[in-house]
Amino acid sequence: MEIIAILALLSLVWLLWQLVKAKRFTRFKQQIDSELKDKVIANIIEELASTRCEQFPNNDCHQTATLAYWTQYKSRILHAALAREIIDQQWLIDSGNLRNAQHLFFIERQYLPLPSQSEA
Repeated sequence: MEIIAILALLSLVWLLWQLVKAKRFTRFKQQIDSELKDKVIANIIEELASTRCEQFPNNDCHQTATLAYWTQYKSRILHAALAREIIDQQWLIDSGNLRNAQHLFFIERQYLPLPSQSEA
C-alpha cells in the first residue's frame, strides 16, 4: 500500500513539474509576441524600404505579404529576430529560454523557412 502511495505522489509531482514547464513555454511564446514581434516588423519594413528598386519595388502589397509570412507563427518571428540580429543566442540563454526556443523550433519546424542554396 505504501508503494502505491509513493508512486501516486511521485506521479503528482511529475505532473506538477510538467505544468510548470508548460506555463514557462506559454510565457515564452507570449514574450515573443509582446517584445519581439514589433521589433521584427519594424526591421522588415526598414529592410524593404532600403532595398526598394525597380526590380524589387517592395510596395505596400509586398510589405503586407512579407509581414504576414514572418509574423504568422511564433517560430518565424523568433527566427527572423535571430537572423536579423535583434536578439542573439546569449539573450536566449540569459532569459532562460534556450530550451523553449529549441522546443518551439521543433514543434513548428514545418513553418520555418527553408535554407537557401547559399547557406547550404
